[in-house]
Formats: sequence, C-alpha cells, structure tokens
Amino acid sequence: MASLPAVEDLRLVQAIARTGSVGTAARELRISQPSASQRLARLERMCGTRLFERDTRGARPTPAGAELGRRADHILGHLEEVYDATRAAAAGHRLVIGTFASMAPILFPVLDAALPDLEIQQQVDHGHFLVERIAEGTTDAAFIAIADQMTLPRGTVARRVGRDELVLFVPPGAAPPGRGRQPLKDRPIPFSTYDRGAEDIHARLVALGAVPRRGVTLGTTVGMARRRTQLALVPRSALATELRPGERLVPAPFRYRLTLSLVTTPTPPKPLIRHLPNLRTTLNLL
Repeated sequence: MASLPAVEDLRLVQAIARTGSVGTAARELRISQPSASQRLARLERMCGTRLFERDTRGARPTPAGAELGRRADHILGHLEEVYDATRAAAAGHRLVIGTFASMAPILFPVLDAALPDLEIQQQVDHGHFLVERIAEGTTDAAFIAIADQMTLPRGTVARRVGRDELVLFVPPGAAPPGRGRQPLKDRPIPFSTYDRGAEDIHARLVALGAVPRRGVTLGTTVGMARRRTQLALVPRSALATELRPGERLVPAPFRYRLTLSLVTTPTPPKPLIRHLPNLRTTLNLL
C-alpha cells in the first residue's frame, strides 16, 4: 500500500504553487532549500510524475502539480477546522451548510435569523463540490439546484425544498413586455438562472426577439437591470427579500421551473428540516 502524503508535503506543494519558488517556499516554512528540494523530489517519485517545472525563473506547476495543489488546499482547509469543529460538535450547536454563489446572499441571512441558536458555518461552491463534501462527511447540508440533473454520490439524499420559476423583474421606468410573437423585440434582457438551463433560456429569449445578456449571479443580473432601467429574467426567489419600492415582478413570457433541493446524509439535521416550510415561504417557492 502506497504511503499517504504528509501534512508537511502538502504545505510545501501549497507554498511552492503560491510563491512560484522552491527557495521562497522553504523560507516561508522555515526549512532549508536543500531539504525542500529533497522533499519535493521524494514526493514526485511517489506520484510518479513531475509536479513543478523548475528553472532560473522559478517553479511552475505542471497539470499534475496544479491538481495536487488544489487537493492540498482542500485537505489542509479541512484540517485547519478540525479542532473548532470538534468543540462545536461537542456543544451540539454547529452546522456546516453550503450553497451556490447566487443563492448565498438570499439563503444565509434567512437561516441566520431563523436559527439563532446554531452556529452556521457558511460554504459557497458549485453544487457537485458541495455534494462531495456531504458524502465525505465534512459538510452537513447543501442547498443546490442541480440535484435532479446529476447522480448523487452514495450516502447522500436529496429532498425538494420547493419549486422556483423564472419571472420578469420590472424596475421603475422600464417598459413592460410588448405583445405578439416577439414581445421583447430588440430589447437587451439581462438574465440568470441557478440550474444548468442557461443555453435553453438564451435560445428562448432570442426567439422572443430579445438581446440576451447573461449575468454571472442573480444579484449581478438584477443590478444590471436597475442601472439601465431594463427588464431582467430571474428566478422569483432572487427578489424574495429585497424588492424595492416601485419594483415589481410579472410573469415570464415562457414557463420555466427550477427546483431548489436540500442534500444531506440519510440522517439530516433536525433543526434544518423543521425550518424548511418557513424557508419555502420566505423564498416564495412553490
């Protein structure tokens, strides 16, 4: 059986990738440069491949080195949380909850207010990464929108929080959609979704005459519409808690449903499960 990488080896890879130099990494870790070079050479032998291309300009990670660097960040990040997580678990007052970037500013303030007796450690990442952390036991729950579009890993289950739908956001001064087969003809329409349907939505907007402009997050999309007094196509939940005076939501010119799911182990956190009905109402989910 191959030996496992030592924490010191992972810290070395992390430091070289960050600084671009074996010598600088050695000084940062307070070891000699020959020791760092020997440790790196041993690690490369164990991996069976070069991890860094080294020359007079420094050290640049190979694809294998970049992958090991990402895994080192992941592993060391969890190790740094071990003692705090253990103490919090002993007290029974901590949950690690993740969601995707667009949902984070909507979801976490709601959970923070609804579960004041719990310390919620917030995580933001892509849905498939969050689900992997649940399977490995480092995350308690994740709110994602792609559970029905992926194969969940063993040891995880998904339950539907609620259905969301795309709506048109109308800021003050923006003209409503027109009539006919192309009610959005020649109109720039920022849009965003939190599932994997962006290409489908883009095509539907084009068919309605619109000039689609994709926002990287829900908040970005709403901000684009507000600044340029334009309609925007977003999930209803995006404005669930922050619709400003004079702003309104109207039905989208086509029907598009999304599903927000909660992914956990087969034994989910009870406080979170108890709060799901209130969460569904607060986010205007169906």
